Amino acid sequence: MTHAAARLAALAEEVVGAPLPLRIRAWDRSEAGPPGAPVLILRRRRALRRMLWKPGELGLARAWVAGDLDIEGDLYEALERLAGLLWEKDEPAASRSARLATAWKALRDPGTRAAVRDLVALAGPGLPPAPPREEAGASRGPLHTLRRDKQAISHHYDVGNDFYELVLGPSMVYSCAYWDRPDSTLEEAQRAKLDLVCRKLALEPGQRLLDVGCGWGSMVLHAAREYGVRAVGITLSEEQASYARKRIADAGLTEKIEIRVQDYREIDDGPYDAISSIGMAEHVGSVRYAEYTGILHRLLVPGGRLLNHQIARRPEPDEEAYHVDEFIDRYVFPDGELAPVGRTVTQLEEAGFEVRDVEAIREHYALTLRRWVANLERTWPQAVRLTSPGRARVWRLYMAASALSFERNRIGVNQVLAVRTPESGASGLPLRARDWRG
Repeated sequence: MTHAAARLAALAEEVVGAPLPLRIRAWDRSEAGPPGAPVLILRRRRALRRMLWKPGELGLARAWVAGDLDIEGDLYEALERLAGLLWEKDEPAASRSARLATAWKALRDPGTRAAVRDLVALAGPGLPPAPPREEAGASRGPLHTLRRDKQAISHHYDVGNDFYELVLGPSMVYSCAYWDRPDSTLEEAQRAKLDLVCRKLALEPGQRLLDVGCGWGSMVLHAAREYGVRAVGITLSEEQASYARKRIADAGLTEKIEIRVQDYREIDDGPYDAISSIGMAEHVGSVRYAEYTGILHRLLVPGGRLLNHQIARRPEPDEEAYHVDEFIDRYVFPDGELAPVGRTVTQLEEAGFEVRDVEAIREHYALTLRRWVANLERTWPQAVRLTSPGRARVWRLYMAASALSFERNRIGVNQVLAVRTPESGASGLPLRARDWRG
């Protein structure tokens, strides 16, 4: 009788139309595939059932999170090989749809259909396995209401501050760092990013700063301590707010910094001299983005600056065809959306801002993510204890895959500096570009 791994390798080649670029190890301990390649481990037949009942990215993700599917060897290399064979993250939606249509047409081929039947037989009988408990349920109701946004943020951020300490390190900054050198420490690079934001905003003692999506308080702490501002940080995560308030109290800065559990739509105490929004706008959504930029514009004093730090995707030939990856939507950032940087700039301008600088720093995010993955892998047993095996596996997969996406220019990240320029036209910026003091 043919061992499971050899049967799987042959069936995969029949269905996909090319040899699987990974070695396979099946539940019966048999192996097949190219020697020396990363090993795709199917620990249980249930992994096949997950993928058959939900073909594509979500079935693979469920098998991974549940521990039914694993990788032995270099995770980055394995993801690269799989991405090149099964899906292309930088592929336009129209091309992706055409490829899927071709794949469905291929299923009419008798040989392919026979291979699928063999795969079903190999998976064994049974109903579809329940999704892992780490999966967010399908959301209902209108996108980006106050209640739904709070639930989405809680799913991602309220998984334990101790867990995030392991991954992010002492800086507790969950956004792209700014690297002078690739061999800088993560803490040095995160401090450099915070300082860059402060310099772009031209912060001065006594000014009011609003940090939208303040996380664990790192930006407001740096701005108050190093630049003497009075700061307000808002977040929808109760756990983040509690952690940030303790850090602020420990630093003796409670008179200068206020942390609120508040939505940006609920802020009514403007104006502010400057606003930072670092890694938050990805949660806003296209249906609310004009409202978001309009609110930030109204909250600024004339001449005030906004620094919007945001991940961007590549534009689609048909923007209506854009959809969020199922794995990201169900396990990482429910209801999150990415937009092309050109669209972000346009919407800032439509709100009344003058966009003065756009700095693309996508390579910096790849470096940051690889450091976070290394932190997680180094402290794996503790990370699993603090959350769950499934949650730790979610973070490892999404951060490693994201690092590759930034490295391959599938997604980017940009700092957009915008000014609420007054009628006089005096922007307050210096003549020389990138001299942020003014």
